[in-house]
Amino acid sequence: MGGVTANAEHPRPRRARGAAESLGSIVLAFESIIVFLGGLAVYGLKALPEPIPPWWGIVGGTVLAIVMLLTGRVLRHRWGIVLGWVLQGIVALAGFLVPALFLVALIFGGMWGYATIKGASLDARNARLAAEADTANGD
Repeated sequence: MGGVTANAEHPRPRRARGAAESLGSIVLAFESIIVFLGGLAVYGLKALPEPIPPWWGIVGGTVLAIVMLLTGRVLRHRWGIVLGWVLQGIVALAGFLVPALFLVALIFGGMWGYATIKGASLDARNARLAAEADTANGD
């Protein structure tokens, strides 16, 4: 029991997250809900080509939603941002099955673009301001 209280007294500090990582993970988390519902729509409308059973729509939507949630955890890496763009492309391609998903791709793709581009510029600005504050303090 002593080990538990020792960790409670000195918790590990949280890693600082940048704006691009924070905004991107929020967009992917909300989009994952919509993608799952899109998979249900693919199933319900039987939108997959004839040899493919309709239940694969649910499987595809679920897998894509889980991958989006997991991608939100790795956005600190450059490849995580690229994977997010790939996922946006997959959602856009799903629009050929259910045309309403083109609208989802447009809206969330725009939010993803804003989150990654504006978030990166905010991160660069904050790093510059922190460096200027360090030099002004004489550190």
